[in-house]
Amino acid sequence: MILICDVGNTSINFGLCDDDKIVRTFCLKTLADRSSDEYIVLFKSLIESDKFSDVLISSVVPVVTSLLIKMFDKYYNIKAKVLGPGIKTGIMIKADNPREVGADLICDIAGSSKYGKDVLIIDLGTATKYMYQHNNTFMGTAIAPGVSVSMKALTASAALLPSFELQTPKTVLCNNTISCMQSGVIYGAACEVDGMIDRIKQEIKCDNLKIVATGGLSSLIIPLCKHEIILDKDLVLEGLLQIYRKNIK
Repeated sequence: MILICDVGNTSINFGLCDDDKIVRTFCLKTLADRSSDEYIVLFKSLIESDKFSDVLISSVVPVVTSLLIKMFDKYYNIKAKVLGPGIKTGIMIKADNPREVGADLICDIAGSSKYGKDVLIIDLGTATKYMYQHNNTFMGTAIAPGVSVSMKALTASAALLPSFELQTPKTVLCNNTISCMQSGVIYGAACEVDGMIDRIKQEIKCDNLKIVATGGLSSLIIPLCKHEIILDKDLVLEGLLQIYRKNIK
């Protein structure tokens, strides 16, 4: 068994893998002020008695990467690998500065290859990312504030607006403050996704484009969209597992 770890700004997603299959997933909240000793307490409460012999980490939070490396070294005697220079991905990157392309985006591209040669990936996490891949080549992306970021910005910037949970109201036009805010943020995000898909399809002129969504908020937003979109909650982990297999000696 191997362990793959996707460290995002909001959460750390883990996948236990047996050969080419993810057999179990679990998640921890990303908190950079914890020590490796604090992380192991939470980690062991989730992984219980499962055994693994190797670790590959994809991360956009360097300080948490360091904590996890120390944790696996100290408590499991495993030298965790980190997605970066020296790791083969099988992905070509078309970018002004390829080093600026985040590890999570590379994993999204790798995981999307099963859907065909032309795929638009929509990752609804802390940021909302729209990535286009053609023949396993990263062709470009657009990045917008995520749904939770927009919600927090709204309540932080307007003194009279209260905090609220991300729940979908039954109607777009509502009659109380909380529902009105929920509608604006959630239906507004769905409209953004639909609008960005239209613009991207117009720009790339691809008739056979598959559209795949992932990320923590995808199951909330995508059902409200008008386009046909495939939900794949484990896309990043699947891509990370593919990358791991390419690096086994």
